[in-house]
Amino acid sequence: MVTGKLHIPTYTNHLHSAAKRTNHDPHTHTLPKNTFCKNPLTLAPIHSYTRKMSANQATNLIAKSSLIDPDGGSLVDLIVPENARAARTSEAESLPKVRLTKIDLEWVQVISEGWASPLRGFMREAEYLQSLHFNCLRLRDGSFVNMSLPIVLAIDDDTKERIGSSANVGLFGPSGDLIAILRSIEIYKHNKEERVARTWGTMAPGLPYVEEVITPAGNWLIGGDLEVLKEIKYSDGLDNYRLSPSHLRKEFDRRQADAVFAFQLRNPVHNGHALLMNDTRRKLLEMGYKNPILLLHPLGGFTKADDVPLDVRMEQHSKVLEDGVLDPETTIVAIFPSPMHYAGPTEVQWHAKARINAGANFYIVGRDPAGMGHPTEKRDLYDPDHGKKVLSMAPGLEKLNILPFRVAAYDTVAKEMAFFDPSRAQDFLFISGTKMRNYARNGESPPDGFMCPRGWQVLVKYYESLQSEEAKQQSTALSA
Repeated sequence: MVTGKLHIPTYTNHLHSAAKRTNHDPHTHTLPKNTFCKNPLTLAPIHSYTRKMSANQATNLIAKSSLIDPDGGSLVDLIVPENARAARTSEAESLPKVRLTKIDLEWVQVISEGWASPLRGFMREAEYLQSLHFNCLRLRDGSFVNMSLPIVLAIDDDTKERIGSSANVGLFGPSGDLIAILRSIEIYKHNKEERVARTWGTMAPGLPYVEEVITPAGNWLIGGDLEVLKEIKYSDGLDNYRLSPSHLRKEFDRRQADAVFAFQLRNPVHNGHALLMNDTRRKLLEMGYKNPILLLHPLGGFTKADDVPLDVRMEQHSKVLEDGVLDPETTIVAIFPSPMHYAGPTEVQWHAKARINAGANFYIVGRDPAGMGHPTEKRDLYDPDHGKKVLSMAPGLEKLNILPFRVAAYDTVAKEMAFFDPSRAQDFLFISGTKMRNYARNGESPPDGFMCPRGWQVLVKYYESLQSEEAKQQSTALSA
């Protein structure tokens, strides 16, 4: 049996593991009954963890891991088999039509691929209320799974009237193409104020998702079971990065991963990010894991207007791997298709839960996850430490190992990104995502060692093109 001591310099009590509760050796390659993945390289799942551990317990954990069971025991896959698509398409065309927005379509992809397992469609009222008020869904066996964000589809009065008494509806994309059938529907009131207040904890104006999605949405929500006619594709050159939970689990098996640690981000990767990801892998190796794999998982759905676009971020990430800042042999870069809410501790639970379904058993969480600046005041909208604290206590996330990371900043003495040392705080420079974007936008260079040069040039090129386009638009407006 392989053992290893756990050493996380801060928040040690938040790294959870139940490995010592099982007699399974992670390096014997045997499987217990009912393990989700049947590949012989897949190991026994961690079923639970200890929420609060003494320091003595924390330093004597047995290092064991596996691809974790998806919520509900099996991955949801709602894509209609090819041999049934013609019949389903013909049926869908005869049904009342519901037109989806671009963000609705992103949620269809999220649900259909199993990121929200065991959810099988847009939420009916009972599921919506559980999610909104409890951040959980109760399963038939009485157990709970985390579901901190309501996943709902809004319709207006005219659409509701057209649906009438029909039990099923056809879902059509923004361009009019047929996407899915929603079966056994339920229509209920969309109380926008309650939804916003409970999800974001504020009614402050300027919340990006609220302004883009909820405010203009209809006054009704429609729930039901999804049947998606084919995989959602965007034909934007990035579909090869859009790996479903099933595809990711197969890739983890192929690489013989005995631990998978996920890192979500919506900003370009700088050397501070790389430092903590490489440090996490080193710690997992010290614990006894043989092949920890990093899932670098940028968010690919809706983001606010001043965030760096997905295609630019993906190009920047590729340069980070090409330059060897992260090891391509132990890193998988894939797109997480969810839209971004910027709902802080409430949303970070969704981000963690979705990675369980993707097969990650470790989740890295940092300062102010899923947060943003307050839209009307000069402060953070959420307490920067609450995200990682909430994850350590969240119902339904017990089987996930939470890895709070140490703060990294630019060491002006060593001229590199390093873990912050409070004893010489004056030597460190904190470069936020906003400051990084301002550097690139203004044509300024960050300090040497902040980001790999080719990755930085991707950002500079993007902001130069943005400024050129803005100048062209201003010139056109003046001459009109």
